[in-house]
Amino acid sequence: MSEPFTIRVPVRFRDVDVMGHVNNSVYFTYMETVRTDYWIQLFKLKSLSELSFIVAHAECDFKAPARYGDELAVSIRTTSIRNSSFVWDYEIRNSKTQEIYATGKTIQVYYDYSANKTLPVPDHVRDKLLS
Repeated sequence: MSEPFTIRVPVRFRDVDVMGHVNNSVYFTYMETVRTDYWIQLFKLKSLSELSFIVAHAECDFKAPARYGDELAVSIRTTSIRNSSFVWDYEIRNSKTQEIYATGKTIQVYYDYSANKTLPVPDHVRDKLLS
């Protein structure tokens, strides 16, 4: 299991529904944002076209409502690696109170976009994901 990687994300007006809560679909955008930032930092990418995975499964458990004006701490960590896939767990908290708003999980498949096929996770990627 890796150490968590965390970013700060403000809850914007566009993120909330008519009840003033963050809409359930937006939590997946928060997870996408942290996962992209994590991969870019981990592998020092210069372009999004260098991403080498696809999301095969995504889930989210909602614990408490985040609201407009909250600042979120969105964390990701690698929890397992298989032959051609790896699992990331997420935690979305209020950055000030530490209240947990949501937890999630995605399964990624290591992927070669030019060849349009799944590949085994290379050792150098495994090492970085578990650091």
